Amino acid sequence: MTTATDHTPQDPSDGSDPRPAEAPEDAAPEVPLLTQPADGVPDVVATPEALLRTIEALAAGHGPVAVDAERAHGFRYSQRAYLIQLRRAGSGTHLVDPIAFGHTDDTDTFVAADLSELRRAIADAEWVVHAASQDLPCLFEVGLLPTAIFDTELAARLLGYPRVALGTMIERTFGVRLLKEHSAADWSTRPLPKEWLTYAALDVELLVELRDALAAELDAQGKREWAEQEFAALVAGAGVPARRRTDPWRRTSGIHRIRTRRGLGLVESLWNARDTIARRLDRAPGRILPDVAISEVAEAATPGRDALRQVQGFSRRQAKRFEADWLAAIGAVEQLPEAELPALHLAADGPPQTRVWASKNPEAAVRLGRVREALAARAKELALPAENLLTPEHVRRVTWTPPEELTHESVDAVLVACGARPWQREQTVDLLTAALAEPDVEGEAQVHVEGEPGVEAEAGSDPS
Repeated sequence: MTTATDHTPQDPSDGSDPRPAEAPEDAAPEVPLLTQPADGVPDVVATPEALLRTIEALAAGHGPVAVDAERAHGFRYSQRAYLIQLRRAGSGTHLVDPIAFGHTDDTDTFVAADLSELRRAIADAEWVVHAASQDLPCLFEVGLLPTAIFDTELAARLLGYPRVALGTMIERTFGVRLLKEHSAADWSTRPLPKEWLTYAALDVELLVELRDALAAELDAQGKREWAEQEFAALVAGAGVPARRRTDPWRRTSGIHRIRTRRGLGLVESLWNARDTIARRLDRAPGRILPDVAISEVAEAATPGRDALRQVQGFSRRQAKRFEADWLAAIGAVEQLPEAELPALHLAADGPPQTRVWASKNPEAAVRLGRVREALAARAKELALPAENLLTPEHVRRVTWTPPEELTHESVDAVLVACGARPWQREQTVDLLTAALAEPDVEGEAQVHVEGEPGVEAEAGSDPS
């Protein structure tokens, strides 16, 4: 492989000192940059003939397959893959353009490629993916589904690494840097620039080697079985569609300022109009109209054309094209009777946000403080993040409404129903049972609930 560490010898004939200047004693040595894959950057696979050659090469390879996918998040409405990278020993690296194998149907709707033949070529292989939960949905869309997986990001979390981005883990493990400036690029661009393809190929260049290093560390820490349970759960959920959030428009930025049902109706109607346009154009909704613009119009005393034109977001060139759609959305809400407008508050599906526990249920807030403290201590013992020890949502559910009879078996049953892994239950059921059973102490709630920022973050956060 090539790194950016080559130096051209200086010519001493000009009288200059050819010796490199000495770095200060306290200066950290510069980490060499990985600039090219060992075998060079392969051509993009975009024809049936090239795909057949890739399938044959991968089938003839051996060992795990490094898999990655590039999407156009923030640019496109869809979350489809715009490039798929695969690398396997004895096969090399392959860059597959899944868009080239899709088609547009009679309704002008893009139909994703069927790459199931490619899947069959690596059906016997373990997939090595970094942050698999982000890539598995778009891979499944084109017929790629793993039978076994090793998630290097999740493995790094279980090993207790504070920073688990791919570039960070590659640098720590192999002493080379990956450039990540194209991670947020618009991968729907065609043709893909050469430097982007280099970046994409490098993302899988050392992924299998990273897997091997992390697997050895999991063995050394006695966490291999934990990781295998997590990986098995990823495989089991790979083909399961994500549950659609109830009333997704309620997450519009600035909606907390809306105090009336009609104002909420305006948010809902404008959000849905934008979503319809974004879906049709395959553009990220925020690139058509920012959230804040929707909330500002919903706050207006007399929403309409004048109100729209006074809001900066609606004055953007992209948004102005659809002024008739926005006015139609506003007009539809004006015709609705009060009874048909959305409720100010959505009935909770599960416990409320923990920030309101102290006022809504002080006893639960006290329990939450004790449970979090116990989990944090156990997570520290095990050298892993608390959110990986037990998913925050599971913690909220068992703490908000614990079993009437607190026993090891009853608490374990709650965690089983939530979907906690066996290793998580083994490590947490006893301490949860003890923490939930402690008598409540008046006045504890506010201190404990507010004292642990970050516990709400879910495992599997953005690894970039």
